[in-house]
Amino acid sequence: EQAVLETVPPAPAEESNSTDNAKAPKVNCEERNITGIDRFTLQILNVSQDLMEFLNPNSSDCTLVLFYTPWCRFSASLAPHFNSLPRAFPTLRFLALDASQHSSLSTRFGTVAVPNILLFQGAKPMARFNHTDRTLETLKDFIFNQTGIEAKSGVAVTEEDWEGPLPSVLTKGIDWLLLFSLLFLASFVLYATVRTESIRWLIPGQEHEHQE
Repeated sequence: EQAVLETVPPAPAEESNSTDNAKAPKVNCEERNITGIDRFTLQILNVSQDLMEFLNPNSSDCTLVLFYTPWCRFSASLAPHFNSLPRAFPTLRFLALDASQHSSLSTRFGTVAVPNILLFQGAKPMARFNHTDRTLETLKDFIFNQTGIEAKSGVAVTEEDWEGPLPSVLTKGIDWLLLFSLLFLASFVLYATVRTESIRWLIPGQEHEHQE
């Protein structure tokens, strides 16, 4: 949406303030203390770990969370780029979880489609990555536009990023989300068919037409 500008031109001081406000970050993230941390890497939650235990609702620090499935080819192609992000933004936290193992979270945050990336401040989702081009550069631009935090220079996708911790190789498995969707659709069609037949038999005159 385009903003409606006033016809009266602002004073030079107001122009400067307007420019500063336009460049202000949308999410004011509290950068974590990285003293003593030698290796910056992505943390993957297992099936028994709850995302909300890793998000502090009383803080203003930011966490980028990836919802993925190991048999999704788009998740696999994104993996090496997401694996390199902790080195580019050491003051932020990065988490990933298998959406098929955390279906309640997928429903809660509307992340049924994968891969899905959410930026959290504390325990509150603040922004969603919506670009179809999922590369290190577009991810860095997204983080910078939302938080104002610049990525460290010289960070690139390496061979280690292709190996993990987030897998870049597809694994065979059942897409439970798709299966549940198909079962729900089939159940709805069956229910609608049965209801239609029941109503048709209750309408006067329909039974005689059926006998003829």
